[in-house]
Formats: sequence, C-alpha cells, structure tokens
Amino acid sequence: CFQLLMFSCQTQGENHPSPNFNQYVRDQGAVSDQLSRRQVREYQLYSRTSGKHVQVTGKRITATAEDGNKFAKLMVETDTFGSRVRIKGAESERYICMSKRGKLVGKPNGKSKDCVFTEIVLENNYTAFRNARYEGWYMAFTRKGRPRRASHSRQNQREAHFIKRLYRGQPPFPNAERQKQFEFVGSSSPTRRTRRTRTPT
Repeated sequence: CFQLLMFSCQTQGENHPSPNFNQYVRDQGAVSDQLSRRQVREYQLYSRTSGKHVQVTGKRITATAEDGNKFAKLMVETDTFGSRVRIKGAESERYICMSKRGKLVGKPNGKSKDCVFTEIVLENNYTAFRNARYEGWYMAFTRKGRPRRASHSRQNQREAHFIKRLYRGQPPFPNAERQKQFEFVGSSSPTRRTRRTRTPT
C-alpha cells in the first residue's frame, strides 16, 4: 500500500509541472500597476556623451542642461513593481515619451505606453532606458545633446548611457547672492607694556 501511494504521488507530480517563476515575473512586469501607491523619486540624468543633463523644457527634450538647472529636475514615477518608470520634468510637468518615428517628445499626459521606460542597470554602472512600446528602442542623445533616432540606438552604445545624480537645486540661503563678503579690517599694532620701575628707597 505504501508503494502504491508513493507511485500515485509521483504520477500526480509528473502531470502537474512546477510553475515557471521567471515567466511569471516577466508577465507581471509588463502590466501597469493601477492599485499600488506609486513611488516617486527625484534626480537628474547625466548623459555620457554630451556631458550634460537631460532637460524637459516642453515638447523639446535635450541633454544640454547644467547641474542644478530647474528643467533638469526629473520626477520618476514607478509604473510596475519591477523596473518600469515614467519620467516627468518637474518644471514643465511634461513626460518624456517616444513617437512612432523614434523621436523623444514631451507630453502633458504620460499614461500611454510610449511614455513608459524600463530601467536597465548595465555592468559599467550606467543606466539605459528602453521604451516599453517599441521594443529595442532606447533613449539616446548625441554629443551635442540632441535626441538620437531611437531606431538607431542600441543598449551597448554610449549615447544610451546615463548616470543618476541627485538634484543640487538652488543655494540653501535665499539671499546667498546678495550676501556680502567678509572684510578684514586692519587694526593698529598692540602697544608694548611698559615696565614698572621701582623707586629707590
């Protein structure tokens, strides 16, 4: 009876294979999360090729901003429990999206799939952003900071590599520019102490 029971358990295990967790994670990562609370991060994206930061001034998106520029401050919202995000300019309030021609544009509404990017951390510690709608298309910029056609971009290219940097922002003091420099005021040399002479007794 014990052998029959073990044989029946083995046959049931063969009929029901173990689930593929890798496929489950990929499927869940491709679905937008509409229930959980979105996590929002603030940082800048430093372009490896232009040496500047990505900025969203409106419909136009470039990588020519200096460190601390108000248009370089980005609000990055999580779209799923995985690594898919939506990138919005904090000042312009426009999302970085990708058109069907592979051009980066700023849109006021970032709910469409062409405004979702997948963060990919590379071996060289840089980060690449692959569009969720157009598979194999990456956000990339030229040396002059102009957006590169996404159909010509690849993950291993320098044009698609970025570094996340904290936003420096404005000086901590509101009147920092008006503050006067310290002035060193000259003083007269100290007087020598006179010795007391004893009067002869």
